[in-house]
Amino acid sequence: MHALTERELYEALTYAKSIDRDAGAYILEQFHQEQSAFATTIFGIFPNVLAEQDIELSYLFMDLVFDVLCVFQNIFGPLPDQSDIDADWLDKQAFLLDAELQSLMTNRDMEPKIRNKLQTRFVQRAKEDNPQIGLINYMNAAVDQFAIESSHSLEALQTTKALISVVIRLFGNLYSHTGNA
Repeated sequence: MHALTERELYEALTYAKSIDRDAGAYILEQFHQEQSAFATTIFGIFPNVLAEQDIELSYLFMDLVFDVLCVFQNIFGPLPDQSDIDADWLDKQAFLLDAELQSLMTNRDMEPKIRNKLQTRFVQRAKEDNPQIGLINYMNAAVDQFAIESSHSLEALQTTKALISVVIRLFGNLYSHTGNA
């Protein structure tokens, strides 16, 4: 998978922002049909985790994840159908991320040494998986702009950014695993 150029990112984000309500509903419906487990994770589980900290950020998160979905589809083409992906691969992705995500949530009880090790692994894997740095930076800037407009806890903002980074990484892994990138 190649890193998006500034031009590709700009064009894909412009496309994502230009989608009307009906087209957006269709894209989400197709996504839920073709990738039900992934869709449930990023539009169900992740927003619920955020809602425990900040409901407004959970709504922003879903908007930004929709933009990420549109960017990937615009640049790399349609998502593969879930039936074309080995279930063990999906389980492995979820298992590896679960412990790392738990380490990012400071309200979860965890031995500090284990937390530090998992956080270090999270950062290392993010670098190895070649995430879309430009897209991550854009999404982080959107979260920062939202934070300027209203008051939110630092922890909730960090969790939002971490989960968006995870979503981008998962999309990249999905496309790379199926050879669509």
